[in-house]
Amino acid sequence: MEIAKLGEFGLIDHLTKDLNTKNESTKYGVGDDCAVLHYPDTEVLITTDLLMEGVHFDLTYIDLQHLGYKSAMVNISDVFAMNGTPRQITVSLALSKRFTVEDMEQFYSGLRMACDKWGVDIVGGDTTSSYTGLAISITCIGEARREDIVYRNGARNTDLICVSGDLGAAYMGLQLLEREKSVYYSQVDALQKKIAAAQKAGNQNEIANLKSQISNLSQPDFAGKEYLLQRQLQTEARGDIVQRLREAGIRPTAMMDVSDGLSSELMHICKQSGVGCRIFEKELPIDYQTAVMAEEMEMNVTTCALNGGEDYELLFTVPIGDLEKVKDLEDVHLIGHITDKKFGHVLVTRDNQEFELKAQGWNPLSSESNAK
Repeated sequence: MEIAKLGEFGLIDHLTKDLNTKNESTKYGVGDDCAVLHYPDTEVLITTDLLMEGVHFDLTYIDLQHLGYKSAMVNISDVFAMNGTPRQITVSLALSKRFTVEDMEQFYSGLRMACDKWGVDIVGGDTTSSYTGLAISITCIGEARREDIVYRNGARNTDLICVSGDLGAAYMGLQLLEREKSVYYSQVDALQKKIAAAQKAGNQNEIANLKSQISNLSQPDFAGKEYLLQRQLQTEARGDIVQRLREAGIRPTAMMDVSDGLSSELMHICKQSGVGCRIFEKELPIDYQTAVMAEEMEMNVTTCALNGGEDYELLFTVPIGDLEKVKDLEDVHLIGHITDKKFGHVLVTRDNQEFELKAQGWNPLSSESNAK
């Protein structure tokens, strides 16, 4: 069904008609000029992400359901990175005419799965037209007690540096998808050139045969690389880690999620906290599939782990007195420690050489990033 048949408000009604609220702070959701929220005894956390087709996602290899899931999760992750609890999101979309109502149903299906996982209410948003592809803007609202909020500026000398999960897998998943996309379209381009030649010669049988070959081009074999694709296409916010920290009685001194790469995020913490750092290559958590894929692509796996984005793991610092507590936490890895600012930012390699750590993660405003 064409979206124009429903119109803006008809589409909103269609996608949100059976939304049920889960949080006491949600007094009124979709259906009026504003949502109504009530937070009497807590601090409100608000974060917004803008995702642009061709910059942040490619619909060649991510379907709309996964895109909806990922769009919600990257915002929910920001609230967890403040040691908060996500409660509501608003969703704004700019759509071109190539999208149908059914496409948006798939997108909202993914959104709702992500929100249901963490008990988040969808309370509003906006839709408009686009001439340049799909644009997604999501705002997530959360809450936290004032004394529980963790900022980026709280790291202190001798604090331990920890990260959840593993690093670099989402980046290697992206490299894999980009490689297979390139292979596929090179085959399509070659066949289309042959079709053009056949059309010039008036060979209808050859044209039909070549078009059939395009339709029947084999899909890439991703066997053994499923984890890399999952990490790229099905982003997970690490609210489970926040819960484990709370249960263990650990309050991080600084924390953020790893969206643009570990090196960039760690440098943010160091800059805002006015400290240095020392991390160890041998302690970086790297999945086996990530290492194999890096070797296959002749890439340095440590570089991928340090600079690859979209892991959405939690990077945080804790007081050295919490060493025994943090060592016992499942899926949390100690990778280094905070130092005095005068000692700089150091990566210690496996053979004990020391290099200056630089922020080389993804920069969305760089010319290289925008060319992707």
